[in-house]
Amino acid sequence: MSEIITLCDAWAFRRAYRQGKSFVAPELVTYVIKNKQNNLRIGITTGKKIGKAVLRSRARRVIRAAFREVMNDSELLKSGFDVVFVARGKTPYIKSTALSKVMKKQLKESSLIK
Repeated sequence: MSEIITLCDAWAFRRAYRQGKSFVAPELVTYVIKNKQNNLRIGITTGKKIGKAVLRSRARRVIRAAFREVMNDSELLKSGFDVVFVARGKTPYIKSTALSKVMKKQLKESSLIK
């Protein structure tokens, strides 16, 4: 795999929401869509429903840590995709190890993990 880049543009997030395939769990929603580049791009969103800024920041940290665990466990992640992780109500309250199991399952369903 070449490299991981973060999604920053609003249009990239909207494209993932509209055209991407979604995978839902009580802890996390994952949107996956193919991009025209040869790298894996990820984005994280936490809405106001999650809570105040402290909880939203914790949710983002937990998602990032879980993704790092998934990357270390399976170095066979396919490149050429945009992945958007959306935090849900349970996200700030669980450990990253528990979230990484959910994330790994969703990425396997999306056939992003070889």
